[in-house]
Amino acid sequence: MTTPPRPVTTLTADDARRIALRAQGLLGAPDRRAGVRGVLRHLGAVQLDTISVLARSHELVPYARLGAVGRQAVESAYWQDTRAFEYWSHAACVLPVEEWPHFAFRRRAYRSRPHWNHQLPEGAYDQVIKQLRAEGPLTATELGGAKRTSEWWDWSGTKVAVERALMYGEVVCVERRGWKRVYDLAERAIPDALLHDELDDTECLRRLVRLAGESLGVGTRADIADYHRLKGEQVDAVIADSGLVPVEVEGWAKPAWADPAALATAPRGRHRTTLLSPFDSLIWERARTERLFGFTHRLEAYVPKQKRVHGYFAMPVLSGGRLVGRVDPAREGRTLVARQVTLDGPKAVAAVAEALVEAASWVGCTDVRVERVTEPELRAPLAAVLARALA
Repeated sequence: MTTPPRPVTTLTADDARRIALRAQGLLGAPDRRAGVRGVLRHLGAVQLDTISVLARSHELVPYARLGAVGRQAVESAYWQDTRAFEYWSHAACVLPVEEWPHFAFRRRAYRSRPHWNHQLPEGAYDQVIKQLRAEGPLTATELGGAKRTSEWWDWSGTKVAVERALMYGEVVCVERRGWKRVYDLAERAIPDALLHDELDDTECLRRLVRLAGESLGVGTRADIADYHRLKGEQVDAVIADSGLVPVEVEGWAKPAWADPAALATAPRGRHRTTLLSPFDSLIWERARTERLFGFTHRLEAYVPKQKRVHGYFAMPVLSGGRLVGRVDPAREGRTLVARQVTLDGPKAVAAVAEALVEAASWVGCTDVRVERVTEPELRAPLAAVLARALA
């Protein structure tokens, strides 16, 4: 691990928290003219996930920053006119098309990978490329079928081939249609000026480390590595030349790096009050979330029901630059159901109520029903605030 130069800037824990919030677009006036595309460019990656409760995570991320942006407008902003592509970053993510060259290192690594979990049938790869060239863009189903059997893991030869082509960069996911990937040839989907793998691995990593630092504002080596799922030694190799500067954050045990632009002006402005997707990049990394907010965040969707503490899809509530509670949501017709609400004290009641009412309106609900409040003494105050807001 590289030892960073002696930092010249010391930040308080609150400084670091506010810098992170501004870098993530959750402090200050949102750039509504840039809209969803602006959010994507600003964050550098928006995670996709199959779970849909209020909405899918890639819709919840711009909603948290812009408010009640139309859900169809979100999809159009991502995919229309080849403004974005899907690839493996932090996880499966929507990425700005300008970042295509930066992932050449990962495409090369996939091409030289010695082992794959699925066998590629002879001729299947060439057939997929041929069919996409003649007919694309197409889903795996339209290419001939995604599964050999009904088992989720039992991919057909066609699905294996097109996913391999996706990883290699010969094929691009250009949108999701009914949650199915829509594939097209990279030579057709990516603008000519970006369609190259000319950047060497070091330059790819340097740019991604810089972009991660800008999107985080300030972060440790582990924070920066996690953003695009780089290895720690990959970060070490390039961080000195990335343009990020070493800083010391009070209370942080590990060295940190910051975007110099984030240090140039004090973060000020209006804080968003909103529900956050569990896959929001503000809270991707559990250790960072605990360090910034003193808040333990864990997705419990894959935890057995009897062992869940906060609920299936508990969404943290952000207000005043703090994480002040959680809501596990559901929908029943025109009612947003809060199956479980956790509040960080009486001061959180108004914020959680505001977040619930705004989210309900965004997804077309006219009522909010709270089923359980972890702190029973706060149930009546929450009900009273909700009743006034919905009246």
